[in-house]
Amino acid sequence: MKKLFIAAMLLLAVSNDYACSICGCGGGNLYMGLFPSFKKSFIGARWNYAEYHTSLLNDPTQHSDNFYNTFEIWGGFNIGKRWQVLAFLPYHYNIQNDDDGRMTKSGLGDITILANYKLFDTRYLKNASTKSSQQVWIGGGIKIPTGAFTVNVNDSNTTMADINAQIGTGSVDLFLNARHSIQFNNFGINSSVSYKIGLPNSQDYKYGNKLTLNSIAFYRISNKTVTVSPNAGLAFENIESNRLNGEKIYLSDGLNSGTYATGGHVLNALAGVELTIKQVTIGANIQTPLAQEFAANQTHLNVKGMLHVTFAL
Repeated sequence: MKKLFIAAMLLLAVSNDYACSICGCGGGNLYMGLFPSFKKSFIGARWNYAEYHTSLLNDPTQHSDNFYNTFEIWGGFNIGKRWQVLAFLPYHYNIQNDDDGRMTKSGLGDITILANYKLFDTRYLKNASTKSSQQVWIGGGIKIPTGAFTVNVNDSNTTMADINAQIGTGSVDLFLNARHSIQFNNFGINSSVSYKIGLPNSQDYKYGNKLTLNSIAFYRISNKTVTVSPNAGLAFENIESNRLNGEKIYLSDGLNSGTYATGGHVLNALAGVELTIKQVTIGANIQTPLAQEFAANQTHLNVKGMLHVTFAL
């Protein structure tokens, strides 16, 4: 079974809190989706889910099904007309079913805080039926290592199974992000890009840097009290190799030793719907992979999903 975890280590370029690099189970993924509309502040709760399957190419009896759940409180508030602060507080509950049995892990993850600046905000109103708007936000932030990282990575007995089981990364990481939204009448597109810079933790273990790109188109159908917004888009993630003592970590079993570095990429198709009643928004989406490559195709993302409720204050 430990062979499987060494292979699955290509999932370890964690965006934030948990071992899986692409699953959305950590707050560091900073999935925004259709960003909530609010004047002063908002607070919400989200459930992010991801499901993976891993099977060694040279030994299919070594297999694992992983189910990652993140329950997250997130919120934000505006400071004046140009500044915005966002915070993410995740709690993880994760399940692994493999050829050796079943394992669960849960706990508070790493907290992330962002500060963004509104670069520009343009609005155009031709008449009552023709209007458009456009906004661009840029900024950055920090991930605080509040989640548990309790292994000794320099111990020869430590395996990728041990590292995979950690709720936190043990490191302070930095974020850069930008968000663009454009709307013409009831149709709009929200796009975002974020880049996580992983820093070494106290044991000089560094999770890989991660680039995330999202673009979601939506159409708002409204009456006096209710707005329904079906949406669809694409989400891309690229994760660089993890490092220990400055050196890349390679797959050392399951395939050719030292051939495959940790890291990888995935492109997902996304579809969802948002329902807004006054100041409350309820939304959900599902993501399915269009293309991916992790652990030399030994590990596969099956599905991702998100459910949230958000209150504009």
